Amino acid sequence: MNYVLRKGNLDKQVELPLSEEVQRKYKLSIRGEAMNFDIPTKMQTYLKELDQFIEQEIKPLENSDDNIRFFDHRREDARTDWERGGLPNEEWEQLLQKAKRLADTAGHYRYPFPKEYGGKEGTNLGMAIIREHLAVKGLGLHNDLQNEHSIVGNNVGLLLMINYGTDSQKAEWVDDLAEGRRGFAFGITEPEHGSDATHMETHAERDGDEWVINGAKTWNTGIHKAKYDLIFARTSGKQGDGEGITAFLTPTDSKGFKVEEMLWTFNMPTDHGRISMHDVRVSHEAIFGGEGRGLQVVQHFFNENRIRQAASSLGAAQFCINESIEYAKSRAPFGKPLSTNQGIQFPLVELQTQCEMLRALIHKTAWQMDEYGAFSVSDKVSMCNYWANRLCCDSADQAMQVHGGLGYSRHKPFEHIYRHHRRYRITEGSEEIQKRRVAGYMFGFMNQRAPKGVRED
Repeated sequence: MNYVLRKGNLDKQVELPLSEEVQRKYKLSIRGEAMNFDIPTKMQTYLKELDQFIEQEIKPLENSDDNIRFFDHRREDARTDWERGGLPNEEWEQLLQKAKRLADTAGHYRYPFPKEYGGKEGTNLGMAIIREHLAVKGLGLHNDLQNEHSIVGNNVGLLLMINYGTDSQKAEWVDDLAEGRRGFAFGITEPEHGSDATHMETHAERDGDEWVINGAKTWNTGIHKAKYDLIFARTSGKQGDGEGITAFLTPTDSKGFKVEEMLWTFNMPTDHGRISMHDVRVSHEAIFGGEGRGLQVVQHFFNENRIRQAASSLGAAQFCINESIEYAKSRAPFGKPLSTNQGIQFPLVELQTQCEMLRALIHKTAWQMDEYGAFSVSDKVSMCNYWANRLCCDSADQAMQVHGGLGYSRHKPFEHIYRHHRRYRITEGSEEIQKRRVAGYMFGFMNQRAPKGVRED
């Protein structure tokens, strides 16, 4: 049996034979043999292992010493140090670190890392499945995405270091990153430039064995504690060029480096800062990812993180839907359950339908990234990301509506989920930028395997 791909309109179709390798990879078949959409047995077993770890180790910690205050109706107030300008409360951050250490000892935290760094060689598909699974459980010490906390680490800094760090940088950083002893902030967005990163005004000039950086960054996440900031600056080329932007691992205690303010957000506490740099000097060895190649680092970060973020948003959306269904079945105003009303049923049906379709696309996209590379399906990554983030907000909003006054209160987590995931519709590529990216591939303005600033060498 030969399989073919039909290409073209109904009037004129061309049959393109598929290779045996492609047939094998996609498990194409007919006459009773279907493609396999089941979660792999190995992954199902691992999810049960994670659930057991949560019940035995994480839940007891969450419920001790009034730690539940960080997750119940008091969560925003408890997490925020209002006397220190809205920064994360030290007790809150220490609790998160304790949970991470427990997860690391149990062998879970480093799941996506290579084996040589104590990881399990976790795949993009595996991470997508896990992040959805954890988010479906709702808020808790096992997984709280306000500051990207999870017992299965999404340590993008480490993954970038492995892919782009020099030998000396890896020797200095990898162990600390893996252990969570230190990390670096991410300085790309500027006060006057967000989505248009290639037009950044921050620039760096070579001076012997050093570089001199001048400029400003904003929404610099994690800058309240980071000892280093990954600063992106133009070092050559003209505004709008994808190449000529260089990333520098910049010590935050450098002369001329200043945190001007911490920016309050829709969802407190804040770990987002606005910084300025005046004649900040760094060594040539501070370059990360190669001179003029910084945008590739950004694009890699975005693609890896966007698919995982999409999975988390999908899980949070599913949580909101599940909670709404259970409440609608138990709440009985006017003598009958809410669940009997089509006004309750139909919006949840539409949201659940979107979840099912999106789940299939996320799994397919993550698998293709594993098979063909991080930039192989960039358009699908953008589709997954912008739709998942919007779906989560819509699901949280509907959950509030179904729950009525209780849903609007902080005694349910829906307002928290909405406020946090609303951010994702702007950060790491706004909805508009994601759609523009998809359109670029659809209409031939962009190269699928080589987004702006990316070289395949």
